[in-house]
Amino acid sequence: MAGRLGGEVVFQGSAEDMLKADTLTTKYLTGRLKINTPTVRRAWNRKITITGVNENNLKNVSVSFPLNVMTVVTGVSGSGKSTLVNGAFFPALCRKMGIGNTDKSPTFSELTGDLSRITDVQYVDQNPIGKSSRSNPAIYLKAYDEIRKLMANQQLAKQCGFGASHFSFNTPGGRCEACQGDGKIRIEMQFMADVTIVCEQCHGQRFKDDILEVKYHDKNISDILDMTVNQAIEFFNEQNGSIEKKIIARLKPLQDVGLGYIKLGQSSSTLSGGESQRVKLASFLAETDQKPILFIFDEPTTGLHFHDVDILLRAFNDLISRGHTLIVIEHNLDVIKCADHIIDMGPEGGDCGGSIVAQGTPEEIIKSTTSHTAAALRNAMKL
Repeated sequence: MAGRLGGEVVFQGSAEDMLKADTLTTKYLTGRLKINTPTVRRAWNRKITITGVNENNLKNVSVSFPLNVMTVVTGVSGSGKSTLVNGAFFPALCRKMGIGNTDKSPTFSELTGDLSRITDVQYVDQNPIGKSSRSNPAIYLKAYDEIRKLMANQQLAKQCGFGASHFSFNTPGGRCEACQGDGKIRIEMQFMADVTIVCEQCHGQRFKDDILEVKYHDKNISDILDMTVNQAIEFFNEQNGSIEKKIIARLKPLQDVGLGYIKLGQSSSTLSGGESQRVKLASFLAETDQKPILFIFDEPTTGLHFHDVDILLRAFNDLISRGHTLIVIEHNLDVIKCADHIIDMGPEGGDCGGSIVAQGTPEEIIKSTTSHTAAALRNAMKL
């Protein structure tokens, strides 16, 4: 498993011996666990069409992106996938809707279709969720606001006059001022790389001693931030208060996207690109009153295990069930076979690419005789 339940070598040896082992990886390799091909594809009747795209190697490309389903854009490396979606469609859509900040002016003829059926477009990339070393998943999911309120409601906090702001390490008051709530101090070295050491005043706990004396069921604010998402959900679930329920509701999406192992107060700088992307996905799943959004994901399965991909697909299905639209640039066959609609670029890369080779459902794509994706997909779907 991941996080505190991981960190062990569960197998080492030859590939042949591994197939006899009882690991999660082996179960997927042998088919004991698998990502099933959907028996039914979602139907669609609304779309947004971009015509006459001439960017990089794209050759006067015109294509429609269906709404309220998952479209996967495929093709060999250099075939024009990212140019079509990120370089042309995304900035064109942002400009048309008057949202976002994009200086990109793609070369295309027209953008038409059911634009009124979406209220926003979100490009969910793998960039860090925050620039500050103090940014973390609990803050990004707005769970930390509720945690601070909970700590401020404790009897000792009231007696000492501590408000919710005292339990923040982003503002003066309750945080350790020696490290400014970072828990660490960076020492600049003139001729060598900077050295980072644990703060000697707070010993890495990030808060002043009197703040740390305030406890909720024997846990102070530092203890809570040191919990994993799974631990925190279990801890707060033992209570039945309204604030506790709000905290759980905010944290549950992190668990749903397979990030139950990360710590609440874990610095965003320590998260991988894939983890940052899934934190952003979780933030959208946490919202309950969103209007239809078009989401764009660029190879979200990079670095993910089979099991993580399965969890990611469930999160994608959750978004679509809420009325959202997904466009995913992807090479992973498990994601491709789960698509409602595929746009296959190619046939090759560079100057030999830039065209639409095939488009349709996976069942329609595998009939193509010119698509490299079709050949691989037939095997993945066992057809």
